[in-house]
Amino acid sequence: MQSLENAVQDDDATQEMLSLVLEEPDHWAMFLDIDGTLLNLAPTPDAIEVPEALPGQLHRLSNKLGGALALVTGRSLAYADALFKPFAFPTAGLHGAEIRNAAGMQTVEATAEFQALKHALTAEAEHYPGVLIEDKGAAVAAHYRLAPEYEKVLEDRMHHYAELAGPNWALQLGKMVFELRPARSSKGDALERFFQSDPFKNRCPITIGDDLTDESMFAIANARGGVSVRVGAIGAPSCATSRLSSSALVRNVIAALAA
Repeated sequence: MQSLENAVQDDDATQEMLSLVLEEPDHWAMFLDIDGTLLNLAPTPDAIEVPEALPGQLHRLSNKLGGALALVTGRSLAYADALFKPFAFPTAGLHGAEIRNAAGMQTVEATAEFQALKHALTAEAEHYPGVLIEDKGAAVAAHYRLAPEYEKVLEDRMHHYAELAGPNWALQLGKMVFELRPARSSKGDALERFFQSDPFKNRCPITIGDDLTDESMFAIANARGGVSVRVGAIGAPSCATSRLSSSALVRNVIAALAA
């Protein structure tokens, strides 16, 4: 217990909740965002670094929870698998457009029209030095962390592309990124689908995330009597009930729970 107390410095409620995980592992299911939560944010998507010990720690914690640990991310499912290999956890990719759980795999495919839209966006972005286009298959993200001066023009252009994409895609705002994703997918919807099958069924959710895209899964956790944890300094309003100030602290908690 002392190691957990040392890991959690920010929030008494978070410490109490995580202590309960150790006492009643069969009662809880854990849902974890990746970028900015498990892993530090990086200047570019490809610059993300995974601490060597983290995949094994997640695997051990998953075993303690009877497999009821899932990654819920805006990244593609294949990208998440590559980050944490050799382990393949239950995962919701592309904000829930891709789901792998005990029931199998569910995916949304990009249409030919959406493929053409991605090519047009990539070509246009060449006029905005520092803006990076990330092709995620059924989604596409425009990152401006290296070129914040283009935020307004990029927002306008992404609204334009959202109109071209039509009602099956939606514009998602995040930390220094605008993303077009399947409209019927959200992290909250992904949680509800996980809860339809074992080992998640009838468990109480713990959700940990850091961005606007995580608010829908926080809301599901709160509605189900679980716990929602927002990572990062206090800033924008959030429905999360608890807080951890950094990804490093999240990893400390994972290590303590997995020990």
